[in-house]
Amino acid sequence: MTTPLGGAPTGAAVDLWSLRVGALDEAAVDPRELDAEERGRLERLRRAEDRVRYGAAHVALRRLLGTRLGVEPAEVAYFRQACPCCGAPHGRPAVLGVPGAPHFSLSHGGDWVLIAMAAHPVGVDVEPYPAAADVPGLTSVLHPRERREIAEGAFAPAVFARIWARKEAYLKGLGTGLGRALDADYLGGTGAEPAPEGWSVHGLPVGDGHAAAVAVRAVAAGPRVDTLGPGFVGAGQERAGQGRAGR
Repeated sequence: MTTPLGGAPTGAAVDLWSLRVGALDEAAVDPRELDAEERGRLERLRRAEDRVRYGAAHVALRRLLGTRLGVEPAEVAYFRQACPCCGAPHGRPAVLGVPGAPHFSLSHGGDWVLIAMAAHPVGVDVEPYPAAADVPGLTSVLHPRERREIAEGAFAPAVFARIWARKEAYLKGLGTGLGRALDADYLGGTGAEPAPEGWSVHGLPVGDGHAAAVAVRAVAAGPRVDTLGPGFVGAGQERAGQGRAGR
């Protein structure tokens, strides 16, 4: 691996997995590997679709991390690092007590769950398209160049969602989340460039009505997304599509 003048490592690999949860019901998700905090949050969610989305996302994350780390999914422990903005413990998630563990990021929205792992800080985001009537109001908080791109796109929900997914993936990679001003960075465009210095940002293919992106603090080529089958989060622990997790 080499390092360019900007200080970002080149040739960095990002492993990505997608799981479609729109067709799942609660019986399809086995929550027994979740920790007490995750189970408590799951039980507090009122809508069944929210419980399916949250449960499937965290079961899948535990199983992928468990395979990568060589431990049982229930044994995976993670915590929140300090936020770069305020120092409070709500920054990037990280594996607890395992030197050299991969950086990871999780997103769930609409019909999809996305999980990313890399050797460098990484963020991933998936967004369902907003209602067309909501786009002008949502756009007002973004970078001026992003607002201009969305206006030039006739405030289309797809244009807004693409930019928002790129923005949130980057902010999750930084560890600030939405605590950083949304107009501070330009994340428009459609490819790896333009992106903040030292970062690569790529759009990801997901189902109709959704936009997704991954951001990694490295110079990285466009990543490939592996698909997890619906049985992956069930009691049978289907492993198809998981192969790269064990590398």
